[in-house]
Amino acid sequence: MEKTATFDRLLQIMDDLREKCPWDRKQTIQTLRQLTIEETYELADAITDEDWKGIKEELGDIMLHMVFYAKIASEKQLFDINDVINGVCDKLIARHPHIYGDVTVADEEEVKQNWEKLKLKEGKKSVLGGVPKALPALVKAMRIQEKAKQTGFEWETNEQVFDKIQEELKELEDAVKSGNQDHTEEEFGDVMFSLVNYSRFLQIDAENALERTNRKFQRRFQQMEELALSQGRRLNDMSLTEMDTLWNQVKQLEKA
Repeated sequence: MEKTATFDRLLQIMDDLREKCPWDRKQTIQTLRQLTIEETYELADAITDEDWKGIKEELGDIMLHMVFYAKIASEKQLFDINDVINGVCDKLIARHPHIYGDVTVADEEEVKQNWEKLKLKEGKKSVLGGVPKALPALVKAMRIQEKAKQTGFEWETNEQVFDKIQEELKELEDAVKSGNQDHTEEEFGDVMFSLVNYSRFLQIDAENALERTNRKFQRRFQQMEELALSQGRRLNDMSLTEMDTLWNQVKQLEKA
């Protein structure tokens, strides 16, 4: 009952804001779209940092957006928040026959396979049809590969995937030597796609791994700038060898 009362409180606040606040009253699904994307990335940042306080806050912001979209839809007499919740409940029950039916599964992989089969029965023409076009390329690669895997289109061992990376690297090297920029870009994409595939076999989130490296590079580079300033210099005035020395100093400081 407490959860119901809390959610009802959010719905009432949304009604109040939509009626009385000039900014909230002006919003449309188009104006909210970019804000929702920003909130999603803020949640992703909090998850990467394992910032539970931030996760709680960002979940609240995203929940507000979900309620906001449903409120706008109800004003247009299209659907309301109850339709949204009932819809996802019905979908979850239908797609978990091993919980709400008589289907037996051995592990999570069979659950995923059944999920994709059920989606095809619901009218989806391709197992890849549900991958959003607007997803960042790295995330999209992971989703495409995960979905293709459910059909059995998958390497069997880590070694096979690693061999594929070596093959794609050789093709990239040949493309670079050819001087054909378009072909080089294509082969570079193949290398990245293969690396994402390898990350799945290693049970690593490629997006998160790259973001961790982004942050590590940024942190170390900023420390390089601080070391240079402590010497009365700027990186722009230093040779590559001098900057490399600073970089190694920063790495040693981190290890210490």
